[in-house]
Amino acid sequence: MNPYYYVLSVNGLLFALSIVFYFFPPKKINSIYGYRTNKAMKNDTVWKYANSFFNKQFLIYSAISFVSAMLFVYLNPNINWQPMAIMILSLAVSVIKTEQELNKNFDDEGNKL
Repeated sequence: MNPYYYVLSVNGLLFALSIVFYFFPPKKINSIYGYRTNKAMKNDTVWKYANSFFNKQFLIYSAISFVSAMLFVYLNPNINWQPMAIMILSLAVSVIKTEQELNKNFDDEGNKL
């Protein structure tokens, strides 16, 4: 497989998904679409804050992931697992930072600190 197609299909799809999440955030708590963790689904205030914060982080880190994977392919065309690892890392960083932000701003019942 052409390494550029691989990066576009893995990291490019993640970046496109982050753009969709950013411009079309979920309106209310649901079980299908949005940043859905137990803490994020406590109430509507936490839900909106979590989705807003996650969408920004997801957009930033998926863009970094996409650019770094394209650079990686340019420098070394014999890639196999690196773009996937970069993608998973960017998603993990977005989730971890969002959970830290929720813990900093809300208690366990979803009340603002």
